[in-house]
Amino acid sequence: MPTFHPDLAVGRFLPPVTHGPRLLKLLSRIPVRGVEIPDDILVEDVSVPGTDGAPDVFMRIYRPRSLRTAAPALFWIHGGGFILGHPFQDEVANIDFARTLGITVAAVRYRLGPEHPSPAAVEDAYAALTWLFAHADQRLIDPTRIAVGGASAGGGLAAGLVLYAHDRGEVEPAFQLLVYPMLDDRTVLRTDMDTRNVRMWTTGSNRFGWTSYLGAEPGSADVSPYAAPARRESVAGLPPAWIGVGTLDLFHDEDLVYAERLAASGVSCELLVVDGAFHGFDAAFRKAGVSKDFHRAQAAALRGALFE
Repeated sequence: MPTFHPDLAVGRFLPPVTHGPRLLKLLSRIPVRGVEIPDDILVEDVSVPGTDGAPDVFMRIYRPRSLRTAAPALFWIHGGGFILGHPFQDEVANIDFARTLGITVAAVRYRLGPEHPSPAAVEDAYAALTWLFAHADQRLIDPTRIAVGGASAGGGLAAGLVLYAHDRGEVEPAFQLLVYPMLDDRTVLRTDMDTRNVRMWTTGSNRFGWTSYLGAEPGSADVSPYAAPARRESVAGLPPAWIGVGTLDLFHDEDLVYAERLAASGVSCELLVVDGAFHGFDAAFRKAGVSKDFHRAQAAALRGALFE
């Protein structure tokens, strides 16, 4: 098992907390608040009609005030193990992407398990994504340069959403930015993994998250690839991808396999593996040098995919 990155050495003291019903109930009571919006960023909150009578979907859109012509956009999906989270939790990063890249960032809020199992989350995300495409002209967005991205469960949802959009053929995302994505429910069944240095998202949390999201036991035969993209038989024809994950991340192996499958299918995929980094390290230790480098790598991938 690799050791901790020097910038993340304090991570060895993080307790191996497992998410379950009691902790979920407690965490759900904690309000999530956004940050102070800089003067050079415009923020718009929209309510998008859900699909087939589902509730409306909330989305917060960030755009540089200086934008005058159509520019690319990033459709962002927050993490939280399919059981927690809010787009406000990523507001610092979303504002930074909008400011440094000169793009629009649209952050969606989706229904969570266990109250709303799959396919609720991907359907909410698809409703918001198609709305963004349909209203691109009014919001100075170039519809040919819209990336889909997310972190952790949001990264898994982003990958599933790209598959869903590909199969329906109504909209075409230009790129997928997958930050330590949660892709494979079958990881829950593995007994060969050395998880002594796993932090932030444990094997117990993974079982609870997947069970809540699927509404069934992980590893079941009928799991949809829109819920667990690693289940997809063919990943050919998808947009280019960037995948970033640490060597101490529970999702390390499943992410590497997915990257290899994309590349083998002719899909351009850049893979960044961060030695000694655990799940969510960049959110937990935002000011660490390795975290800043990780964010810069994502920005560079977006710049290369959407501007070059």
